Amino acid sequence: MRPADHVDSAPEPDAEASGISQPKLGIVGWLRFAWRQLTSMRTALLLLLLLAIAAVPGSLVPQRSSDPNGVTQYFQDNPDLAPVLDSFQMFDVYTSAWFSAVYLLLFVSLIGCIIPRTKHHLEALRARPPRTPVRLSRLAGYTERELRADASNGSVESGAAGAADVASATVSDAAVEASIADAAARLKRAGYRVERYDLRGEASVSAERGYLRETGNLVFHTALLGVLATVAIGGGFGFAGQRVVVEGQAFVNTLGAFDSFNPGRFFDDTQLAPYRLALEGLDAVYETQNADAIGQPIDFTAHVVVEDQGGESTDATVKVNEPLRTHATDVYLLGNGYAPTITVRDPDGEVVFTDSVPFLPQDANLTSIGVIKVPDGLDEQLGMVGFFYPTQDVLSTGAYASTYPDLVYPVLTLNVYEGDLGIDDGTPTSVYALDPSGMTQLTGGTTGVDSIELKPGETAELPGGRGTVTLEDASPAGTADGDLSHSVKRFASFDIHHDPTQGWVLVFAILIIGGLLVSLFVPRRRMWVKAVRRRDGRVVLEYAGLARGDDPGLDDAVRALADAHGGAAQAAEASGADDPSTPGSKVDA
Repeated sequence: MRPADHVDSAPEPDAEASGISQPKLGIVGWLRFAWRQLTSMRTALLLLLLLAIAAVPGSLVPQRSSDPNGVTQYFQDNPDLAPVLDSFQMFDVYTSAWFSAVYLLLFVSLIGCIIPRTKHHLEALRARPPRTPVRLSRLAGYTERELRADASNGSVESGAAGAADVASATVSDAAVEASIADAAARLKRAGYRVERYDLRGEASVSAERGYLRETGNLVFHTALLGVLATVAIGGGFGFAGQRVVVEGQAFVNTLGAFDSFNPGRFFDDTQLAPYRLALEGLDAVYETQNADAIGQPIDFTAHVVVEDQGGESTDATVKVNEPLRTHATDVYLLGNGYAPTITVRDPDGEVVFTDSVPFLPQDANLTSIGVIKVPDGLDEQLGMVGFFYPTQDVLSTGAYASTYPDLVYPVLTLNVYEGDLGIDDGTPTSVYALDPSGMTQLTGGTTGVDSIELKPGETAELPGGRGTVTLEDASPAGTADGDLSHSVKRFASFDIHHDPTQGWVLVFAILIIGGLLVSLFVPRRRMWVKAVRRRDGRVVLEYAGLARGDDPGLDDAVRALADAHGGAAQAAEASGADDPSTPGSKVDA
């Protein structure tokens, strides 16, 4: 314990001079060491924590698998940061190399932990309870009760030592055996595994229980491994697709009908279940009572009709956090917005374009932007960038804005461009974007011509006699005049998922919770009861316990066993002594 520079400190021995040689592990030794470190429970917990941390970026930036449009928008909004994040696979977190490495290491670590522990647990279940220790007084909850014989009738009772009337009584071996047998029966009824031992002439019973704790622990880790395996299998054989559907239109579950589709590695498109999903209507409820939250969305409900291959149709609803389960797929409602129906006619009045075009919301009040492309029917290709305001108002700056998300005063403004839309060469382009670099702007901006402004049912002339554009009124027949609440169609964005392992994930999740609860609340303990004959002829029953881990109730459990075991003997003796009809009973003079 002295410091190295102390005057009396002994010099450190020279390893070479003393002949001490350090062992060398070698390649096999290092591999064995690495395997033991990887398959330790500490490493498994660390990898589980690391996996949770690695999943965090997936919720911070959009993912290509679930929100490809969001990824595109992120690149547009962050042109410098997005390529850096993409180099680290931040837009494909759950299929990235680093996430997969952590996933696979955790998988291997859990397997390496579970197999040897399961083998050891099965051996422990078949093993006998351990022999009774020689000195129970060193264990937790040690308690003594004297086994007494009644002098008048030779009966035996367990109670406090030192009673003068039974001091000279002798406890027979049969009484000791009966007491130990009673203790064994009580412990067995309490759920203990019991084993009788007779060591050095001392009868004892050894009992243990709580192996269910380790069983729950193994169930927990095995179910966790099952979740990892089923998630991997589900990701390989499942798919996720997105589709925007306008009111009155339908979607067919085929590969070409999806706006975006992300199949698993082993998915085959022939596995798509044939069905048709039609959007009949979309109801939106907004806050109107609370002045501090006017316009906040309260509920969205998509009313759909599902038709199978045989022609049988079913009405259903899809709500936020209440997906529709149909044909082995889950249909989620991700978003919604407005899809104004726009019609373009040439100078002769012939329709060259008509469609309900989804406009992408830009704020909470659903100020939306959309693109209309007219590739044919006019002298030149025409493109229009539109802004839709469900409740149009004019700001102090003179700019338009929407002040409420529902249709109260809907207005559509259009900036018109003429020229090459960039779609003739076969290069795919987004329907939500228009590149005006090679086009001539006809309205808005610096042209000196006001943007086209339309309300539902109105028609405006295109500049230069190029025709007309109309914002159709989609109000149902019979709607009262002036009611614009249904004058513009809405669209719903659906996310369609197929995961063949959902049921197994649920089963394993229940097993995880059950195994964890069992491992937390089932104590692992051992109990002993031993009859010891002292030198003076007295027989003392010794009680003690031992816990594996923390067990605050062990002392009370030992004491309760001692009281119950001794109390039963006292009750039996008292009933026999006070009954005059019992031979040899005690009777007051």
